[in-house]
Amino acid sequence: MQEDTLIEQPDKKPVSPHTNDDKERLLKRLRRVEGQIRGLQNMVEDDRYCVDILVQITAVQAALKKVGYSLLEHHTKTCVVHDIQNGKEQESIDELMKVIQQYAK
Repeated sequence: MQEDTLIEQPDKKPVSPHTNDDKERLLKRLRRVEGQIRGLQNMVEDDRYCVDILVQITAVQAALKKVGYSLLEHHTKTCVVHDIQNGKEQESIDELMKVIQQYAK
């Protein structure tokens, strides 16, 4: 069975770029995740108990999910709405559904 995968679109720009406050909030969360990843690396290097490492992995996954949901909400409220208002509803909804399916894995 062939899996639908998302294709990066580096030339595509958001309809409504994130505000500076939004960007800073997202970056702050991502920096926190980065610190958690370094902590995980240290835990592995220090031969920490597997369950402790797994708990931290779960925390990292939850933090990334939160960032992702924030981005998904922004995309839906701006880019998808814009596309629907400009007659590209099917294309935009198809892309949104693919990203939701990919994200929900």
